[in-house]
Amino acid sequence: MSAQSLRNQGITLFLSGLLWLSYWLPIRWVRAVGRGLGWIIYHSDGRSRRVTERNVALAYPELSSKSQDRLVRNVLRETGALAGEMGHVWQAPWAHTSSLIESSEGAESVQEALASGSGVIVLGPHLGNWEVLGLHLATLGQMVALFEPPKIATTGELIKRARERSGGQLVPTDPRGLATLVRCVRQGGISGILPDQVPTVASGGLNVPFKGIDCGTASLGCNLIKRSKAKAFMGVALRTAGGFKVIYKAAPAAVYDDDERVALTAMNEAVAELMQGYDQQYQWSYKRFRCRPDNGIDHYKNLKVPRARFEKKLEQYS
Repeated sequence: MSAQSLRNQGITLFLSGLLWLSYWLPIRWVRAVGRGLGWIIYHSDGRSRRVTERNVALAYPELSSKSQDRLVRNVLRETGALAGEMGHVWQAPWAHTSSLIESSEGAESVQEALASGSGVIVLGPHLGNWEVLGLHLATLGQMVALFEPPKIATTGELIKRARERSGGQLVPTDPRGLATLVRCVRQGGISGILPDQVPTVASGGLNVPFKGIDCGTASLGCNLIKRSKAKAFMGVALRTAGGFKVIYKAAPAAVYDDDERVALTAMNEAVAELMQGYDQQYQWSYKRFRCRPDNGIDHYKNLKVPRARFEKKLEQYS
């Protein structure tokens, strides 16, 4: 066995051990530990804090500097809580994870759509705990979702097993996998898509507004809705004091529009609406305001300059 293989197995065993430890501790405890790590990340002034500061300054220009800073701290604390609770989400038996879901508002609307013979696609952004949303979604009907394995194969097996344990099926992000997904939905099944990932290739989407800022928005979700003739819903699993609440809402009519720009803009607006009141649970440490590779503004320049020279919002783009 090569040194790289041994290293990869070691990483997977370490991750699995952390997940087991997280599972055996009460969820309130591990969230508290995670929030403490978020506090450390904030004060260490690294990449995550600076990306979050840049994003918050762009998305919430109406907030005072003090309020923006408070939101940045809360975002990093909730990101830590997300990491801390993953043992309860990935490692625990499904019966335990499902017991943490305190309510599922709108699930009956999804089930009514399925009962009518229509397939369903749920657009679930990086808000709250999207892993919980995917697991819950698989309990409502036959579900197929896309899965792009990480570079470490053994870690990918751990993640795939965790995501499929409520009954869903993961397929690769290749033409065969996409065909399987579309076939499932056309036959009255379900799929979940992350709508707020920035496309890595120019053909993967368009630059359209999100929170008032033009940024790369993947067209996969809206394209699959059209190809499969599915009914579209927005979905989220929000963090509560002792668990989660899952919410499904009918997606706006404009996501079905033949004009891709109209559809993607409506999708981004629906994501922003889901966030209202829960902005701190959004993954603002992700470079959401990147543009497609071929054009647009780079909002993430000069992240590594000394703190005294760091600009939360680049002056040339103000």
